[in-house]
Amino acid sequence: MFKHILVPTDGSELSQETARRAVSFAKEAGARITAFFAKPEYPVTYYGEGALIDPTTPEKFAELAEQQAQQNLGFVEKLCQEAGVACGKLSLTSDIPYEAIISAATQSGCDLIFMASHGRRGFSGFLLGSETNKVLTHSKIPVLVYR
Repeated sequence: MFKHILVPTDGSELSQETARRAVSFAKEAGARITAFFAKPEYPVTYYGEGALIDPTTPEKFAELAEQQAQQNLGFVEKLCQEAGVACGKLSLTSDIPYEAIISAATQSGCDLIFMASHGRRGFSGFLLGSETNKVLTHSKIPVLVYR
């Protein structure tokens, strides 16, 4: 039924467990996986009196974000290799992860998004809604939520 599954990851334990389940699901379904990571954009800081200046340049920030992306995507890729599931990797830069997830799934031609029930958003996630809920609300591609 499903042949190409997008598996968003943020590197959290919940996300890693979801990736394990997604790989198992993909193996049973004979599907391939595209692992996805939304890299954060360079934070624009407004300085006021007494503010600390962050010495990180936009280039260094982008380099660190890419390292984090490759580490998280590599985890999913390794799971896929061990299970014999075809895997691709994709990362996009966005401070709006749910939009990046939907865009990645569309861009990659995925027919399913397989994601965790909630991300690492803490109290702000409670107030604003989880990324998963936003993907469910806005995606035209089916979403399987792992709990």
